[in-house]
Amino acid sequence: MAEKRDYYDVLGVERNADADTIKKAYRKAAIKYHPDKNPGDKEAEDKFKEAAEAYDVLSNDDKRARYDRFGHAGMNGAGGAGGFGGFSGGGFSMEDIFEQFGDIFGGAFGGGFGGFGGGRSRQPRQSRGSDIRVTVKLSLKEIAEGVTKKLKINKTVACSKCGGTGAKDSASYATCSRCNGSGYIVTVQDSFFGRMQTQSVCPECHGTGKVIKNKCEQCGGEGTERGQEIVEVNIPAGVAEGMALTVRGRGNAARHGGTPGDLIVVIEEERNPELVRDGNDLAHTLNITVPTAILGGEVEIPTIEGRVRIKIAPGTHAGKVLRVRGKGLPDVNGRGRGDIKVLVDITIPGELTTKERELVEKLAEQPNFKDPEKLENQNILERMKSFFRG
Repeated sequence: MAEKRDYYDVLGVERNADADTIKKAYRKAAIKYHPDKNPGDKEAEDKFKEAAEAYDVLSNDDKRARYDRFGHAGMNGAGGAGGFGGFSGGGFSMEDIFEQFGDIFGGAFGGGFGGFGGGRSRQPRQSRGSDIRVTVKLSLKEIAEGVTKKLKINKTVACSKCGGTGAKDSASYATCSRCNGSGYIVTVQDSFFGRMQTQSVCPECHGTGKVIKNKCEQCGGEGTERGQEIVEVNIPAGVAEGMALTVRGRGNAARHGGTPGDLIVVIEEERNPELVRDGNDLAHTLNITVPTAILGGEVEIPTIEGRVRIKIAPGTHAGKVLRVRGKGLPDVNGRGRGDIKVLVDITIPGELTTKERELVEKLAEQPNFKDPEKLENQNILERMKSFFRG
């Protein structure tokens, strides 16, 4: 499978492009690769879908922020159970693209896409349920390994009696007299630029093309009721605080059997008492004794998998950073794994016994302790800056 191209490259815009520039770039690409202009051209169709996918992300502030931070992994998550995916992963069809972005062309091409070669007929528009946003708290271990979570979601579901239609039975429908079943109202107006034709959703049937004569008694014709659903969500390894994963079609049900909304899963990280996340690296402050700092030795440090022993070299100073390779977190895009950075601090006893004091005083008379090496005076903030740069 070919590697997905950068969305900014797909539309040929800079990463700081504004919304208007992105819209114009998409319009240009969509016209160039439109299937009505390129009949039977599979490559053009793929580029048309690719441009729509890029525009879907870059025209939405929330999606664009996620993409800028996490790349493609921030948009389609892990796949599998739960139905993560964007256009390519989640399977938006050509009709989905025409329906979602057709109005970007206004009336210039016959009321949306499809004006190039005789037109593409519009289907009655379905209502869409609202999205649901939930927060999932993960431990560092779950972030490191990836995890499947079962979430109990309180939501609007399809009516159990009418199946979501809102009608008493199949004979309870009638064609909408306002739009004659099309779901849209066409308005023609004269303007300075000439005669303009606009198309809008029928206010009577809300785009369905049908009206209900006899409503379902249980839901009152809405087609929905309150309920619960258990949603299984696959969360990939390496996700970060604030990252949002979209589970297609698992949000609130829509009126009259329309398209359900999405479930937005926002990641929150549990605080770890010993390890602090810094990107894909983990930071740990290690306190060692004065003898260990002078003589060296082995000490234990925490990792995600458990505690491991590392060597402390003789003459280790406070503020020194030790790096344990490959023991950090995996990159969410699959680009390797971070490290554990160990910041060394030396524990100085607050009180000494008489014997300990005598030993320290004797030590202070030795040559190596009379003229200690002068170290640069660093405050704790400077140490931390040095630590994270290391």
